[in-house]
Formats: sequence, C-alpha cells, structure tokens
Amino acid sequence: MVGLAAIRRKTPGWCAGLLVPLLAAVSSGGPAHAGCFPVHEQEFLALRHLVSRDASEALAKAEARVARMPAGSARTDPRRLAGLYAIQAAAYRELALYHAARAPALRGLNLLGGALDPLHQQLLSSYALSFSSPAGIVRALRQIKQARAPLRTNSASALCLEITAGELNILRNRSDLAIRDLTQAYMQAQALGLPVVRTDAGVLLSNVLRRMGDYRQALRLIRQTIGWDKTRKSTDYLANDLYFEGGILRSMHHFHHAIAAYRRARAISATSDNRQGVAYANLRICQVDLAVKRLAAARRACNRAAPVLAAGNAYASIKETDALLARIALAEKHPRHALALLNKVLDHSGADMVPSTVAPAYLARSQANAALHRYAAAYRDQSQYVRRFKAQNRISRARLRAALEMRFRTTQEFRRNAILRRKLQAAAHRAAKQRQLLNWMGTAGVAGGLVIVLLSYILISDRRHRRQLLLLANADPLTSLPNRGHTAQLATLALDSAIEHNRPLTVALLDFDHFKTINDRCGHAAGDHVLREFARLSREALRGTDILGRWGGEEFLLVLPEATLDSALLTVERLRALASGIDVSAGEPPTQLRVTFSAGLATTAEGARTLDEIVARADAALYEAKDAGRDAICISRAARAAPRWG
Repeated sequence: MVGLAAIRRKTPGWCAGLLVPLLAAVSSGGPAHAGCFPVHEQEFLALRHLVSRDASEALAKAEARVARMPAGSARTDPRRLAGLYAIQAAAYRELALYHAARAPALRGLNLLGGALDPLHQQLLSSYALSFSSPAGIVRALRQIKQARAPLRTNSASALCLEITAGELNILRNRSDLAIRDLTQAYMQAQALGLPVVRTDAGVLLSNVLRRMGDYRQALRLIRQTIGWDKTRKSTDYLANDLYFEGGILRSMHHFHHAIAAYRRARAISATSDNRQGVAYANLRICQVDLAVKRLAAARRACNRAAPVLAAGNAYASIKETDALLARIALAEKHPRHALALLNKVLDHSGADMVPSTVAPAYLARSQANAALHRYAAAYRDQSQYVRRFKAQNRISRARLRAALEMRFRTTQEFRRNAILRRKLQAAAHRAAKQRQLLNWMGTAGVAGGLVIVLLSYILISDRRHRRQLLLLANADPLTSLPNRGHTAQLATLALDSAIEHNRPLTVALLDFDHFKTINDRCGHAAGDHVLREFARLSREALRGTDILGRWGGEEFLLVLPEATLDSALLTVERLRALASGIDVSAGEPPTQLRVTFSAGLATTAEGARTLDEIVARADAALYEAKDAGRDAICISRAARAAPRWG
C-alpha cells in the first residue's frame, strides 16, 4: 500500500505542478461527485464527508481499514473494500495528487463486475479524472460514454457520468463541449428534481462560465447552489461554493464583496477544521487586497496561506503565492526581493503554473529588472509578457466563441424539447376533453352539426396556440427582436435569394463598446434599457426588408438586402447616431455616459456563399474596429478589394 507521504516523496515538485494547472479549474474542493452517485455502502458514506474537511485524515483512515482486510481472504467483503478504495481515490484528488488516484480506483473497479452499480460508476469517474495527457483523457471519455450507454438517460448515475464527461472536456480545454455536457446535466437534474446532481453540475458550469467571461450567469448559478446548501445545512460544500462566488465577484472587480465571500468561506472552513480551505481562502484574500492596494493586509494573508499550501504540495498555488508576494514587494519598493521570488516562480518558464498567471509573472519580473536598471533582462521579460498575453487572449477568445455557440445550441435544443413536451401534453389533454365531450354529446343525442362546430373551434384554437408558441420560440425576450436562431434562418433565406438573383447584400455585426462599464456604473437595468431602446429606435429607422436580430449579449446582426457597401455604411452610421442619443446617467451628480458601438461590414461581393462565411468576415472587421479604438466602423479586407456593385 503506497501512502500519501510516499507519493509526495516520489513526485518531483515541478512534475506534480504540471497536473494542477489542468485540474485546478475543475477541482471543486470536495470529493469527485462523492455525493452525486447514489452509493449506499456504509464504509463509503462514513468517510465521504471527511474527505472535503481533511483529505489527509480520510486517506489515512481508509488505508488503515484496508490494511486490516487481508487481500484474498474469504471474510473480506469486496463491496466494503471497493468503497474504501473509492474514498482513497477521492482523497487523492482532493489533495491534487491526481495520478495517485488511479491505482485505488482501478483496484476498486477490479472488485466489482456490474456496470449498473453506482459504486462502480463512482470509481470509474475517479479513474477517468486521474488522467492528464490528451490521449489519456480521450480514452477516459470513451469509457465514460460506454458506461452511460446502458443507463436510463434520466437516472442520477447517467447525469453524474455526464458531469464527469464535462470535467474531462474542461481538461481538454474544450469549454464548448463542457458547456454542452454540464448544461444538459444541470437542466435535466432540475427538471427531474435531483438537487444534489444539479448542484454538482451547477458548480462546475458556474466555474466554466466565469472563465468564459459570462459573470452574471455564473454568479446566478453559484448563488442558487449556495441557497440550496444553506437549506440543507451542508457546510462541507457551502465554504467551497462561497469560494467560487468570491472568484466570480473578483473577476467582476467587485472587490469588497469578493473579500466578504472569501472571509465567509474561510470562517466555515476553519469551523470544520479544513486547513486547505482556509489556505486557499487566504490566498484569494491576498490577491484581492493587493488589487485594492491594501499591501500589509495582502502580505499577511499570503504568508498565512504559504505554509499550508507547501505542506499539501500544492505546487501551482505555491508559485501563485510567491508571485503575489513579489508584486507586493514591488509595490513597497523592494525590487531585489521581488526579483528573487519571481526567478523562483519562473524557474520552468511557466510550464508548471496556471496559464493565466504566467504572463503577469513575466510583467512583474520585467518591472523588477527595470527598477534595478537591468534593462536588457527587463526587455526580454516584457517581450515574453506581450507574446504570452496575446497568445492567451487569442486562445481565450476562440474558446469563448465556441463555448457560447455550444451553450446557445444546447439551451435552444432543451427549450425546443420542453416546448414539444408541453405541446404533446396539451394535445393529449385536449384529446381527452374531446373524447369526454363527444361521449357526452352522443349520450345526450346532440346533433352532428354541433360536433362539427366544436371541432372547428378546437382546430382554430390549436392553430392559434401553435402560432403563439412559434412566436415565443423565435423572439428575444428582452428586445423583442428575432433571437439568434431565428435571425440566422432569416439571414440565410435573404443571402440565398441575393445569390440566386445576383443582387447585392451587406451584413453588419454590431457590438456595444464598454458595455460592462454601463452595467457596473449604472446597474444591469440600465444596460437592459440601452439594448431595448436601441432595438426600438432601429426598428423605426430601418426598411421593412432589413433584418436586425440579437446575436448574443450586446451583439446584434444586421442584414441589408439590396444594399451596396456604400448605402450600408450610411445605414450603420444612422444607427450609430441613434445609439449615441440613448440617455444613460451615472453617479452623484449624474454624469451622462455616451453609448457607442463598433461595427464590422461584409458583403456578397466578396464571394461569400454561406452565412457562416460572411458573418466570419464581418466579425474579423469588427475586431479591427475594436482594435482601432472602438466607436468605429470597419469593412472586411475582402470587401475592400472586391468590385463594387453598380
């Protein structure tokens, strides 16, 4: 039996650290779905909650009990032994020793034969999540898919395995697929009344949405989870959820609220003697205190976190702590101490760090070198910072777009299925009422003419009901404009017609500038007012044949049939003027905020044959407008070179 101490001795610090950046984003601070799968083994249940409070103690107890159960003995209960192996695997994952979780998970799987057994599925989930290489993760995904195949799609175990697939897709840096898996699991668990499964999916989905930048939705999800944990008095998970809430608020620059959330998480962790939870809360408090220039408080929080993180071999977090202490030293005019810390942090060029922390570390070391007049080294670090920042930003933007698209498709599919279920239920209800009416009419001997009139009324009512459902499914609830799916349908029809008849058509992608500033300074109600007012003014200003739809967030797609590039520019300029007149005030005394948007234009003259092609070119032009300083209109590069319509 290999214990925790032996694993730590055998694992070089930088190697273990390579795993943490990949898995830190999905680690929820508790057992890997230990409460998700409906496992009922007493040995497992007795130690399950201890894993999140003190993983080292849970691991020691599980190993001691296994040692008292000789392998191969006829008196050994294989299910009890498998439950203890499941606790070991969960504890190793909690300690960020993911590779070590594989062996006990595999031993437990070898003891159980039934794929329909929840304990088997719990072990399989831990085994799958122990992989870090791309090839291993892909194999694990296949195993999870095979395990789900024989299960009922609406069972708790099937949904828990779908959550595991979502975690694996996060490890693959496929946020789009993770959004699909976690959204489906969350919505189905909510519809089926499975709150524990919904909570697991909600926490992970909230974390992915935060990484994507969808802070409002992430905050809504995590606060739902916090409310549920308070209702069932689940302190084991409440501290973890408050920690995530603090992370979202920190990303939104709501620093004082973030510190309050972290402090509540720390207090709950301290009450349950969860030293690691206290350390991670202190690390985040240090980060926020530094952001608001409370340097002494930041240093105290980081120094409290450091020894606990070091004892737990949390290598990536140790480096993050040193990087924060270095930035504090820089702010206090101690560049030599900051440089010593940063040289240690970047000893493997960021390979053993969370990717989002590497570029800021190079920037801080550049500043330290410059303060010490080491300008050549400062220039090299500055170049590294710029290169890594651009690469990370480019990757994040591409993943964000893919994830948003997948989230939109998943939500739309779920809504369509829900509408279809409601329609079928309504049709069955109407059919039952019709049978009752017809039976009554036959018994009473009512004339056949009355039956015809009644059926005609039902048919007309059914058509009206279907029209109302179609309208709700196609309209954006905030602006009453066509939603993304309906906009894409209308735009595709217009594009096909333009190509068939060799007529001009221009597409514009509009995106409001600094929209987060409006929400932060004036409130989200003001942001909603801007979008509604823009939709109203635009409907009045556009032609009846023009198509304007909400494309996502503060982004709109404008399709202008029979419009050359020059006339389209005039139309977009007119909409820009209308947008700038929308009244938004903030502060005391009130300060008028100017509403602006940037736009990218593309046209069929470029040779685009599909909606995806022309929108992609308009999107590229939009990014040029953003890079040019915003409040600008740019034409796609292909359109500049294409011949104009006569």
